[in-house]
Amino acid sequence: MKIVAPAGGIGGARFLRGLQQAAPDAEITVIGNTGDDISLFGLRVCPDLDTVMYTLGGGINEEQGWGRTGESFTVKEELLAYGVGPGWFGLGDRDFATHIVRTQMLAAGYPLSAVTEALCDRWKPGVRLIPMSDDQVETHVVIDDPDGGRRAVHFQEWWVRLRASVPAESITAIGAEEAKPAPGVLEAIEAADVVLFPPSNPVVSVGTILAVPGIREAFEAKTVVGVSPIIGDAPVRGMADACLTAIGVETSARAVADHYGSGLLNGWLVDEADASVEVPGIEVRSRPLLMSDPDATAAIAGAALDLARELA
Repeated sequence: MKIVAPAGGIGGARFLRGLQQAAPDAEITVIGNTGDDISLFGLRVCPDLDTVMYTLGGGINEEQGWGRTGESFTVKEELLAYGVGPGWFGLGDRDFATHIVRTQMLAAGYPLSAVTEALCDRWKPGVRLIPMSDDQVETHVVIDDPDGGRRAVHFQEWWVRLRASVPAESITAIGAEEAKPAPGVLEAIEAADVVLFPPSNPVVSVGTILAVPGIREAFEAKTVVGVSPIIGDAPVRGMADACLTAIGVETSARAVADHYGSGLLNGWLVDEADASVEVPGIEVRSRPLLMSDPDATAAIAGAALDLARELA
């Protein structure tokens, strides 16, 4: 069985780990969000790709859900001692190595997809991890700056430094309209037996992937089952509600399904708290969606697989 999942963030990575447990013999291709990518200290950092790679490869800091286990921050502390920022983005010493290798390979002319494959050779995540595009795409957020005036900031500054506490006027994936899907992306979708949308952020993770021309259309040709990132009227994790508000979408399981649309989603898995949700044109099923431990997560992934098989 061939499964394709577009993913970003902690929720997406943990769902994928559950999917591996639920379907141990499946061939899984993950299309990773690169809109969160940022250049820091002269290095290219790809947070969503790395979170998937570390989580599935056994190197993630489980408590945080991001960064490396057993991490130290000597380099960061030394940079701050020199007055070199930003200090709000926590790159650890082990993590720096990944970004150094990536940046060197990119500078040598390798595309991001080839670089990601090379990095995964070390971590062996058990999935094929492909960035959504080899072209640079960055998510930017327009805010009313507390210090005065309206300005655009990189998504990471809004998300990490400001903790999304400043309302976003708009969120835009810069470069997405001109980007092309990375090699293998469209082919993997076309060959997939099952397409699952993890409970990743629908705006800045899955939404950014769908913004690359050709990817949404490829998914629309398949049977797609999504897992709601919203339980009740709140995100399961993170600040997805701030992103949804920025694009005028209510924070609810129903509204997120409407946002994706019946032309894209065929099935929608919601939590029992949202069992009454109905979405025209989309088959909605309810079950507990809290990924409280690996077995619970595997059960969620298994339920999504079952619904996908039924609808197919």
